[in-house]
Amino acid sequence: MKDQETISTGQMAFIFLSFLLGSAIVNIPSPLIASSGNAAWLSLLISFGIGLLLLCCILFLNRQYEGLLLIDYSRKIFGRLGMFFFMIPFVLMLFLMLSNILLDVGFFLHNTMMRTTPVEIFHLFMIIVAAATVYEGIEVIGRMFTMLILFVLAVFFIFVLLIIPMLHPEYLLPLLPDGWKPVFHGTYLALGFPYAEVILFAFLLPFAKNKNGGKLEKKMFIAMFFNGFLLLVAILVSIMVLGPTGVEIKYALFYIATLIDIQDVLTRIEAVVAMSWIIGSYMKATIVLFVINFILSQLFNLKDDRILIFPVALLTFLFSVILYNHELEFVENVGTVWPLLITVVGVLPIIIITLVTFLKKKLKKENQLGA
Repeated sequence: MKDQETISTGQMAFIFLSFLLGSAIVNIPSPLIASSGNAAWLSLLISFGIGLLLLCCILFLNRQYEGLLLIDYSRKIFGRLGMFFFMIPFVLMLFLMLSNILLDVGFFLHNTMMRTTPVEIFHLFMIIVAAATVYEGIEVIGRMFTMLILFVLAVFFIFVLLIIPMLHPEYLLPLLPDGWKPVFHGTYLALGFPYAEVILFAFLLPFAKNKNGGKLEKKMFIAMFFNGFLLLVAILVSIMVLGPTGVEIKYALFYIATLIDIQDVLTRIEAVVAMSWIIGSYMKATIVLFVINFILSQLFNLKDDRILIFPVALLTFLFSVILYNHELEFVENVGTVWPLLITVVGVLPIIIITLVTFLKKKLKKENQLGA
């Protein structure tokens, strides 16, 4: 994470796709179907549209403050004290996000495949590997994640092809039996996870070598739309296979994977599917840890920007152990508290910075025309 470390625009787009898919592809379908029913795909599309606007905001800021970090231009806008007032809650929010990712992986493995293993074991191994990856720097992350996300995508597409015979399109109806209220509730869930989390890339975009102005923006939009397509497919598949019973199944796609049985030759592929999803969660955890360490290194003006990686990882592991008393408390936090928290602490400041920057640019242009 040295200043001279950079990655290509393509690698940045792959990191972005890795982050957005991450654990979302396994966790999004079930809660969305439970809250919005057959209209879960509609909730996803609305939240995707809002996420697209947030991506436009961070790309606009990256273009206007080319070569500057978010910390630098937030200091210009808010002043030093205001910048700290924005960054400290943001870092605390990222600690919570990283802890939630560890907990999510732990609960998934504990509930589906390794019931006798304490969840803390999964947390520890995940955060150690993520910390070791962050220590290697953004260039290694860019190269590694490009390969890993291709594996995750390959597994997902094979999985979808294998379950095509099980699809029942008639399960998509009725669409809105209870009106629009459940749809907006689902939008609230999907906005908090994963689309409001787009704002983290306001810290990462300066690492991309963007020699041609629109190249980075084009690739980021392609990654965003591809992510929306994949999550949409995941939700539609879950509805068309499980139908009304989908609301009762926690990990819908994993359960569907257990149903695949082709002539007793291709069976038990859920382990491979689960492995791809764990890799996705690992990539997301690595990106969040990278951003936390990067922000702290910038705030404290550290010469060695790797010195805090393992202390931050240890602190996050401890948070994951003591944060919640039981799994139901974790589920309630992710579904109810997290979307509101990230909106207030993360999204609103980014929107304010974008509006101030836009107004300053407009005023400057008017003054130049007036002169």
